[in-house]
Amino acid sequence: MEQDGRIRWLKFSSPRHFYHLVDRVIPWAWWVAGIALVVGLTIGFLIAPADYQQGNSYRIMFIHVPAAWMSMFIYLLIAGYAFIHLVWRVKMADVMAISLAPTGAIFAFLSLWTGALWGRPTWGAYWVWDARLTSSLLLLLLYLGYMALHAAIPDRQRAGRAASLVALVGVVNVPIIYFSVHWWNTLHQGASITLTAAPTMAGTMFAALVAMTVACWAYTIAVVLTRAQAETLERERGALWAAQLADPPHTRQEADKEHV
Repeated sequence: MEQDGRIRWLKFSSPRHFYHLVDRVIPWAWWVAGIALVVGLTIGFLIAPADYQQGNSYRIMFIHVPAAWMSMFIYLLIAGYAFIHLVWRVKMADVMAISLAPTGAIFAFLSLWTGALWGRPTWGAYWVWDARLTSSLLLLLLYLGYMALHAAIPDRQRAGRAASLVALVGVVNVPIIYFSVHWWNTLHQGASITLTAAPTMAGTMFAALVAMTVACWAYTIAVVLTRAQAETLERERGALWAAQLADPPHTRQEADKEHV
């Protein structure tokens, strides 16, 4: 029974089965992302109280913090897929890794941008060479370097292997970002949410943060799977199933009728 379940899951590493599976997942992910975004923005910007020290400027946290979390976690996912691709030569692992990279780069940039906007009223400067800011900037550069290297090599297999090595080397930067506030004297405060203690914030603030995090997750799932679908079709364009998707039978029949 367990072996049958494992076989069912392994078949989704096949490009064809993967394509049809995510076709059912993507619409649901978009719905969840939209609903969670509306809920998170409403609670965060209209219902949650002002902070006793920062006033209303802290509200950018509801965008900044989920973006920062996602930028780090997506890179960990890329590194995981890179390891799978290098060790087991699973081509869908490389598809997922390169599909994740643009979204991770967007979240990394969004984290830096919103952090600068938050830093101006809080620290009096948009940018300082703080350990967390510097390592977060390095994360964005790692994303850009990974995508540039993947695009620079014409052969997809060689490109995937080279980019996977870069992803695995760069993954050491993620714990540096996370623990930088503990290892160095940085301007950033410690985490308000941990796995070992209750959140040190108002309930409405926590609810807004959770909703925005869910929105970011669902958006990531939707857009990455959509990008992975397109990448899969591009790589498998010589396969019969991909050709049928690109040129359905009824479309070919209509074209033949018009030609006659």
